[in-house]
Amino acid sequence: MRAKRSGERNFDKSSSMSNVRKITTSGIVIALYVAVMFFTQGFAFGQYQIRIATSIYALTAIHPFLIVPMGLSNLLSNILMGGLGIFDIIGGFIVGILTSTIVYLIKRYNLNDWLITLPIILIPGLIVPIWLSYLINVPYRILATSIIIGQILPGIFGVILVKNLRNKGI
Repeated sequence: MRAKRSGERNFDKSSSMSNVRKITTSGIVIALYVAVMFFTQGFAFGQYQIRIATSIYALTAIHPFLIVPMGLSNLLSNILMGGLGIFDIIGGFIVGILTSTIVYLIKRYNLNDWLITLPIILIPGLIVPIWLSYLINVPYRILATSIIIGQILPGIFGVILVKNLRNKGI
């Protein structure tokens, strides 16, 4: 762990959490992600794939231990609701981990909170169409454009979530 510089704020609230609390928090976050996906699946799997649940990826800016649970959340929701098979399941897992990791790195290097929107919008928007365009026979560019548009709201909600939780000391 690196030493804090003068005036640097500690964004990793998880350093003081016990392992039991981290596991419990991870389980709650996974359940929350899957529940949000369930209740929003009418538009989470549509042409624009507005996946409000992906805003939860932003929590890794506060709790980096949630990186793997974010991948597991995506994997589980794709198993339960996706219906597009193993490529979508494994791909979603990788996208969840990659997006969450980049969100964490943005905060690790004390960059502006609004930069958190970029991985939430661009990672799913540019990577998911790699296999999804093949699976549903839609050209990559069209699919990437529609997923990127659909991820704009979750990206914004993610930043608002982080700012509100941080302000409450959570």
